[in-house]
Order: sequence, then C-alpha cells, then structure tokens
Amino acid sequence: MNDIRIDDLPIRDELKGKSPYGAPQLDVPVRLNTNENPYPLPEPLVQRIAERVTEAARGLNRYPDRDAVELRTELARYLTKTAGHRVGVENVWAANGSNEVIQQLLQTFGGPGRMAIGFEPSYSMHGLIARGTGTGWISGPRNEDFTIDVEAATKAIAEQAPDVTFITSPNNPTGTAVEAETVLALYEAAQAAKPSLVVVDEAYIEFSHGASLLPLIEGRPNLVVSRTMSKAFGAAGLRLGYLAAHPAVVDAVQLVRLPYHLSAVTQATALAALEHTDTLLAYVEQLKQERDRLVGRLRGLGYEVTPSDANFVQFGRFDDTHGVWQKILDRGVLVRDNGVPGWLRVTAGTPEENDAFLDAVTELKKELDA
Repeated sequence: MNDIRIDDLPIRDELKGKSPYGAPQLDVPVRLNTNENPYPLPEPLVQRIAERVTEAARGLNRYPDRDAVELRTELARYLTKTAGHRVGVENVWAANGSNEVIQQLLQTFGGPGRMAIGFEPSYSMHGLIARGTGTGWISGPRNEDFTIDVEAATKAIAEQAPDVTFITSPNNPTGTAVEAETVLALYEAAQAAKPSLVVVDEAYIEFSHGASLLPLIEGRPNLVVSRTMSKAFGAAGLRLGYLAAHPAVVDAVQLVRLPYHLSAVTQATALAALEHTDTLLAYVEQLKQERDRLVGRLRGLGYEVTPSDANFVQFGRFDDTHGVWQKILDRGVLVRDNGVPGWLRVTAGTPEENDAFLDAVTELKKELDA
C-alpha cells in the first residue's frame, strides 16, 4: 500500500501533479519566512480573550450565531474608522481566514466552466483555491518591476473575459502596492467583458504607506475587498478573515457557506481582539519602521530591493536563489524562497530578529562579492 501516490488516486485531473501550499518550519533561532506578526498578544488582550471564551464556553452546547452579527458589526466599525469609508454590517462577511473568504467567493462566482485571473507572481493560494473549486486559472502579466502592466492586463481581461479577477495590494510576495487608478481600469475592463467579480486582496494593507482601496466599493457592486486578522492583529492562529462589498455579495456567499462555519470560540476571540485595536495597530507602526529599516539596510549593502508596502521585503538578485537561501539558513535565519527567480523574501521581525538577519546577509554579501 505504501507505493500508492496521490496521482494514483482518482483525483480530478486539474489537481494532478500539484503541491499543497506551505512553508517549511525549521528549528532555527530566527524564523522570518511566513509573514507572521512577531509580537505576542499583549497580556490585557490575552486576559480579555480568556473572559470572552469562558463566556462562550458556557453555551457550547448550542450552535454559534451562524451570521456572526456582533462580529461583523465590530469589523464594520473597524473598517469605517481605519479606511475612511463607512460600511455597515450588511457590507461585511467573515470566515475562517481570508482563504475561506476567497474559497467562498470562488464557489459562488467561479466553478466549473468559469475562469479566474491573477497577475503573477502573486499570492499562490488564489490559483490553488481556483483549481480546488474547479475554476480555470489564467496567469496574467506583470511588469519587470512587479507592478501590474495595465495595458497588458486589460487586454488579457478583454480577451479571456474571466468571471473573477484578483488584484493583491500590497502584493505577496513582492510587497508592491496597487494604485486606485489601476484597480479602476481593471474593474472597468472586467465589467466591459461581461459582468464579473473583482477581488482586491488587502491582507497586508495595515502595513502600507498608502490608503486602503476600500472606498472604491462605493457604486461598484462587483468589487470586493478581502482582509485578514492574521497579520496586523497578530492573530495568525485565530484564522479569521473578512470581506467588504455590496450587501448582495454578502448575501451571495451565504449560499455556499457551511452551516455555523465560524465557531463561538473564534467569534469570541476576534471580538476581544477588536476591543484592543489601538494597541495592536501600535505594533504595526513598529513593524513598518522595521520594514523600512530592512529596505534601507539591504539597499545600502548593495542588494536589489522591491519597494514594500507590506510587513516583508523582497530582495535579490541572485543567480542561485535556493543556494543563497541555504547560506542564510546556515547562519541561523530562515527566510522564504517563493520560487520567484532571483529573489527571496524576508518578514519584518522584532529589532533583534532583524539584526540577526542583517548580520547574516552582511556576511553573505562579502562572501558573494569575494
């Protein structure tokens, strides 16, 4: 039985030969490869989570609020406060991480016989979830500097007429942000081809130098902005993602959501985190400063660096990308090899973690230049 492989099973053809998403978790002193927030939750928040979860535990014999109304109301309040555009509970939907949000959108607006497009390199889960939902995947073009080639992108949308278009801003793994004018151009192209959904993935928006694209949903019923609590809120273990869109989109995704998909414990924990938004966003400001420090130091050492609006930095260029990744690992620091030829990605960590990384790449630069 041990000689049976995945591709020997009667799985769908589009899944054969594919690999699951994941990043190596190695036992090294400094891990800067998964874009996690390095700061543990503050103790007052931990205590508040315990209080809310204890309260929720008393009712675990009952199903949770299947519509998560209180949570969506607080998420709408947070978006209104931080993005400068009013949204209500009717505009917001929440799920188990932004990946489930994306999956629900593709289950609703994609599927067999339908197509989705993304501009790569970008977040690889868009394509993986597309294939997982039976949605065809189109890899759209980017410029050499990793910005979206608007002319080529609008042409691809016009020719392919995708049912779902993904725009990631800030983009993972490159860190580049997308201008509002680009989103509007792609949205108009998508609607001209046929009425279709455009999803702006803002998983890292709290780290951006610029503003959220959330206000663009006004008057655009087919535009969706997705978010996560994994990054800025330092709650990767919570698995809570959400979207903002026209109320009709929120109604539509509920056609495919699993019953009671958000547990009472998840909802209670997320509500506690939202009570401490100001404290958590102060950590974001520290990480933005550290991110900018990494950019400046890497450039000072002679590395090429992609401008970053996220909590990570893409740097290069290398002839042997994986070999360089290994040399950094040999120095006790784990960064990410995303498969972008010539480039690696490092997450902004604590000042001490970043110092260890900078020491490693300083030594490495001397070795590479020798």
